[in-house]
Amino acid sequence: MTSSGTSLDRAALKQIGLLGAGAIAAIAGLMYLLAWAADSTGTGSAVKPAVDPTGRTITLLLREEPPQLNTTLATDQVSSFVLGHVMQGLLRYDIDGRLEAGIAERWTITETGATFYLRADARWSNGSPITAHDFVFAWRTAVDPASASQYAFILFPIRHAEAINSGARAVTELGVRAADDLTLEVDFERPIAHFEKLVAYTTYYPVNEAFYRSTNGRYGADYDTLLYSGPFMLTRWVHGAQLRMEKNPHYWDRESVRLDVIDFPYLTEDPSTQVNLFKDGRIAMTGLSEQSLEEALKQRWHINRFMDGSVFYTEFNHRPDRVTRNRNLRLAIAHALDADELVNKVIKIPGFLTGRSLFPSWLQGVDRTLREEYPVPQRTPDTAQARAYLALALDELGLDQLPPLMLLTGDTPLSARQAEYYQARLKSELNVDIRIDKQTFKQRLAKMTSGDFDLVAAGWGPDFNDPLTFGDLFASWNLNNRGRYANPELDRQVRIAQASLDPAERMAAFGAIQQIIHDDVVIFPEFERGLVYVLHPALKGVVRRAVGADPDLTRAYIEEG
Repeated sequence: MTSSGTSLDRAALKQIGLLGAGAIAAIAGLMYLLAWAADSTGTGSAVKPAVDPTGRTITLLLREEPPQLNTTLATDQVSSFVLGHVMQGLLRYDIDGRLEAGIAERWTITETGATFYLRADARWSNGSPITAHDFVFAWRTAVDPASASQYAFILFPIRHAEAINSGARAVTELGVRAADDLTLEVDFERPIAHFEKLVAYTTYYPVNEAFYRSTNGRYGADYDTLLYSGPFMLTRWVHGAQLRMEKNPHYWDRESVRLDVIDFPYLTEDPSTQVNLFKDGRIAMTGLSEQSLEEALKQRWHINRFMDGSVFYTEFNHRPDRVTRNRNLRLAIAHALDADELVNKVIKIPGFLTGRSLFPSWLQGVDRTLREEYPVPQRTPDTAQARAYLALALDELGLDQLPPLMLLTGDTPLSARQAEYYQARLKSELNVDIRIDKQTFKQRLAKMTSGDFDLVAAGWGPDFNDPLTFGDLFASWNLNNRGRYANPELDRQVRIAQASLDPAERMAAFGAIQQIIHDDVVIFPEFERGLVYVLHPALKGVVRRAVGADPDLTRAYIEEG
């Protein structure tokens, strides 16, 4: 999924006359927070504690507002985190990251298809039964070209899904049907080795057709335009300010849910604010930046570490109207930048690993990790080589001088440092001017989708535990391929990885994909993200994972005493 990346805070507003929509939303959010704090006590003299055993309530923060809570359209980590708590699909992850029964209590998978048998006690948050028809409707909606879902591709293993998405077949021809209310039958387009891993993902969640249509096109736009299938449900969503989750009384496994409320009254990307909220006992958990790590050490807090499975990279725009379509220019930029310097001297956060590939180091191959079985070639910074490639690029482009390149990035301190590093480095090494386009998370996603960039700071987190979750990202049909890279050989290798049941053949295909991405300089790998964070000592059962909602609070609880 699209990662929220290095998002941490917004720039300070300098002039009241320059306030835009984002600033107005931020002020509205601040006003709401002040009102919320006052309302929590009636006097404004105190705020809710981070952990409340009596009310079985924990208080946390969100760095960004979820851009999209329509499960058929969501693409990003923030939305997936929220949806992972309020929705559930056929299967779910246990505390050890293994798949287990969700709304489906049992299932069978063959080379030609799958059958899922739904539990009779699965209910929507309004008490109505969750049926196989809800999955049929959701999956048809996701692949319908009218929906323009950027995640339609994840359903392509289902018969006719890709043809439907391209407009070649009717939506009703999708290879999924409700044999009865509790039996869902799926036909595969081709044999697939990892289908059960897919159905735990957001796009495979059910949608109640009657409720969906009753929202008049606003499904997922507010807390009351969603019907919930998961452990929690949203009971408040003040845009730009707060979300609140409460235990879903109709959830089939409600006895395992030990929190009644998860409150998010703070929406901030500022690392200083985050650590101060934790220090003041207002939130039960927060990530640490380079600066706030120093405060955590000073306070002698227990510091946790975690690799979240995501990779980050600079993606080039390969569209015909962009100079970055030129391979020699991409080679020049790749040889001018230094990922080791970026990680060790610019980011400086423990746990980050230098980026080497689109495929992160933890992905498993046949007998060892994929990267051990298929080592990726490395480019080293080389100013002379970079300038030689630039000269070739200018000649091929018919230019004497490159126009300024637009670097689309987030509006956080870490994003800013990274962008400014690129700006300075490319100026000193290549005399190339970089214009930095800072955007909020939601706006950055919109501009990435429209192709309004030359280079973009991008990231990708795993949707399921298989190399294909990274391997098909730059397939020509994948709408998350924001730079619109197209290579028939890469597409062919992706098809092999999708269809083969032979683990060795699949891993060889991923090795070939990795080599193509390297040789064609599709991206410039930057880092694999490591997280350091602090947690309230009374909050237990929090699960951190690379695949699935992270952090997972569905089995969290408060330890009393």
